[in-house]
Amino acid sequence: MAGEPKDNGTGAALTAREREWIDWILPSERAGYNRYREMLGSMKVIGVGRRGPGEMIMGHEGSEIDISVPLPPVLAYGAIETNFGTISVTIREPLDDQISVEIVNQRSDEIPEEFEEAKRWTYSTWLPGMACPQCGKPVREVAIRMVNDPRPHHVLAVCADNGRLWLYAEPDQINHLIPVTNFYNELMLHRNIRDPRIALDSKKLFSELASFSDDDLTRAFITYNAHKTQVHLTGPVAAGQSENPGFVTQLKKLLTGAAR
Repeated sequence: MAGEPKDNGTGAALTAREREWIDWILPSERAGYNRYREMLGSMKVIGVGRRGPGEMIMGHEGSEIDISVPLPPVLAYGAIETNFGTISVTIREPLDDQISVEIVNQRSDEIPEEFEEAKRWTYSTWLPGMACPQCGKPVREVAIRMVNDPRPHHVLAVCADNGRLWLYAEPDQINHLIPVTNFYNELMLHRNIRDPRIALDSKKLFSELASFSDDDLTRAFITYNAHKTQVHLTGPVAAGQSENPGFVTQLKKLLTGAAR
């Protein structure tokens, strides 16, 4: 199978194509992603993950895989759209010095040796001010800063068109994909909404996005992050984000200056 290593046994090597796809969603110019890219560079495929063929567990020879533990959060995600379907590439955060890499064809079990690539996109290259990587449409941005610290540290991004939610962490420039249901639960608790027709329908986060203030989304992230840590915050988060509309603009200027 072209989308998998030649042998899924211990010590198997990635194909050149798999390695290129992994390097693509772990851009070396971003310190956070590059750290994991270097980790994977010293690893081999040591077996198949719980999700079956296509999920390769990377580690060091002699390591044993434990498929009983919960799946780690997604570290990086991208998709390659082709003339036969879409190839998705998912890399999860390390667990016990092992990393899950899943490369699958969303239409069938096989990835052809040859195909025509129409386009590719990944969340790993997104920066505040950019459009959604997948659909190219504007996203809702909520800047998050620490109390008594005027410099923005993180930006919460929401794409209503694709139903995606992620957090840009400025210190390492990693975009953390956030599970919608867990986040929405915290949002409903913050708003004290108990009607099950609303509280259990996480799609309303996107269909009614305009009804939630920046402060609502910020507070929901704070409580979500406290339970399911995505980023380690350096202090208490400032409330009242919606009262500072120029905050995202400030971050964009800082990022633009740093890129020069």
